[in-house]
Parts: sequence; C-alpha cells; structure tokens
Amino acid sequence: MESNITIVSSLDLPELQPYRTLRRPLEHIQQGIFVAEGSKVVERLLASPLEIVSILMTHEWHSYLSSIQNLKSKFQHIEHIFIAEKQILESIVGYNLHQGIMAVARVPSHPTLAEMLGTLREPRLLVALDGLVNSENIGVIVRNCAAFGVDGIIVGETSSSPYLRRAVRNSMGTVFSMPVVHVSNLAESLNELRNKHQTEVVAAHPHDEATIHSSNFNNNCCIVFGHEGLGVSQQILNVCTRRVAIPMENNTDSLNVASASAVFLYEARKQRAMNKEFHDSGLRSQASN
Repeated sequence: MESNITIVSSLDLPELQPYRTLRRPLEHIQQGIFVAEGSKVVERLLASPLEIVSILMTHEWHSYLSSIQNLKSKFQHIEHIFIAEKQILESIVGYNLHQGIMAVARVPSHPTLAEMLGTLREPRLLVALDGLVNSENIGVIVRNCAAFGVDGIIVGETSSSPYLRRAVRNSMGTVFSMPVVHVSNLAESLNELRNKHQTEVVAAHPHDEATIHSSNFNNNCCIVFGHEGLGVSQQILNVCTRRVAIPMENNTDSLNVASASAVFLYEARKQRAMNKEFHDSGLRSQASN
C-alpha cells in the first residue's frame, strides 16, 4: 500500500479536521483551503492543476480511481489519501450528499485584474459580483459563466468567495477552470475597466427601461450582478455604462440573481455567436472574390 494511504475508522485524525468542520467554511477560506464534495466535482478537481491536500473516499471509489491511468501520478502527489466505510462519510453531513468521495484542496492564488486581462482575447466578456453573499447563488452563477463563455469573474470586496464549499458544489467544479479576480475596491476596478481597458460596464438592474434585447453585448463587456435582495449598489450603479433589465410579464418584478445571470449570459452569448458568424462569413466572402 502506498505511503500516503490511510485506512480510517473514525474522523479523529488531525488531518481530517477540515471534513469535521464543513459548517465553518469561512475558517477554511482563512486557512487557504476549500472542500470539494461529490463525484463530478472531485473528478474535475483531480483533472485540474489545483493542489489537492487530501481525499476522503470509500474503498469502491479508491479502486475505481486507481484504475485510471492518468490519475496514478496525480495520486502520488496528494499528501493524504484516506479510505473509509461509506457510513463514516455519511456521518459528516448527516445524509448522502457527497456520494462517497470528498477532497480538500488549496485555494489557488488569484491574479490581479491587469494580469487576468493580459491573458484574455478581445472582445472580452466578464462578470462582476457586487455584494452577493449566498454561496449557492455564487456557485450557480459561476456555472452559468462557464456554460455561456464568460472569460473571467471579478469578485468585489462585499461578495463571498466562489471557493466556499457550497459555491464549489453548486458550480459543479467549473470554478476550477474559471479565472477569478478578487478586488478590494470594485468601483475603482470597474472604472479602470471603462477608462483604461475600453470595457462597457453593464448593471443587471431590474428597474430600467433598457432591456437585454435592445442592448449590445458584442464589445468588451462586464456584466455586474448585485446583492440577492438589494441588487447592484448605488455606488456601483454610478460607475456603470448602462443599466439593463430583463423584460418580464405577469407583474413579476425580478428574478433570483442566479436565474437572472443565466438569462443575461445566454443573450450575450447568442449575440456574440451571431456577430462572430457574420464576421466569419464576411471574411469567407472576401476570400472567395
């Protein structure tokens, strides 16, 4: 048996402390770690370049993962691999949520805004989070960003981390491949985007006459999503280029912010895909003449 594998019959080992404190996720962030739970999330973690501190899993999961050729070298670099009966894992959260496998990994170092922009091709599509505190909403927004081709996420100083446990879970591990920047002053960062990087800053604002269908998302663009109850703060609204709403019926005044992000990002993706197709067809036409 490999030296980094331990068979455990309880959660008393000091190295298992992060699994015993799942309900204290802010402590994990302060320690620079996060917990991944569930088969798809952990498999995506294993496929990512992130540093994995430990894995806690059943015998069945260990047998399966050990049989995958490209994971063998990855397993050698994991400090601790803990194998336990399924009942031990179930006792952590009280019900069968994690599907028999969990992992602890280090939160990656985040680039600066300038560093992230330097790696992205134009036209860029960015998302900024202003005052979002619900980690499940943040996780769904991250997943939506991945699904609809967002190039990077800017997390403001009043928003929660996308690496909180429930955010990671609700992102389905897509956060591992999404560039994330944490900024200490979102208003200043958005001003920098506007003035230095020629980026339109669009507030998702339900109380506005301009709608997503009448707005252009084809250029460098950053869409700002705000607090679950209060929306985008006035300070941030003041630095936005535009305020844009989703047209709704039946006296519905707003959507949950995660749902709203899917609508905004789908529209942006659709417009940008159509614009690219039009541009590419023009180039083909020129080449054939």
